[in-house]
Amino acid sequence: MIEIFIVSYLKIFFILTPFFILSSFLSMTAAWSVSERRKLALKVSFAVLVIVIILFFVGQQIFSLFGITINSFKAGTGALLFLSAVSLIRGDAETGPSDENDISVVPLAIPIAVGPATTGAILVMGVELSDVQSRVAGVCALVSAVFSICILLYSSVIIEKFVKKRGLNILSKITGLILAAISAQMIMSGIKGFFGL
Repeated sequence: MIEIFIVSYLKIFFILTPFFILSSFLSMTAAWSVSERRKLALKVSFAVLVIVIILFFVGQQIFSLFGITINSFKAGTGALLFLSAVSLIRGDAETGPSDENDISVVPLAIPIAVGPATTGAILVMGVELSDVQSRVAGVCALVSAVFSICILLYSSVIIEKFVKKRGLNILSKITGLILAAISAQMIMSGIKGFFGL
């Protein structure tokens, strides 16, 4: 159970592209006060938590409804995740509009934190972790990963002073490399499962 928690936590944390979220958060709230940024950080984190928990528990129903196999979904999700990784590495990922009145859910929670690739990865995880203990570990990992994102955003002003914009760009590229590795693993796992290897 502990091993499932650690593996799931690390996977979810990087799939949520924390440093890309942080850089987007900072750029969209450049003119905001510290208190306003912190309030927004809490709103974004809560929105992300609600979204990922729902995705985690409805994955099986979605697969059953549309007749999708877990292996085909793994391959498709891996491909989307790879595109996200490429965007992070190249530094051309879109952040969407920055309307100050409505950025906690859109675009910060969706699609910056929980985009198509993240959605797919969490749906797959929800289906794979089928027994009670695994599900408990998975939910704990989700909550912990989102809490880590919350800490990053809540401390954004302090982090910005230390790492600067260039540092955030470097961290985003590192996240992209890790995402590329995760996506390759998902694609290969889906292909092997599809052919019974």
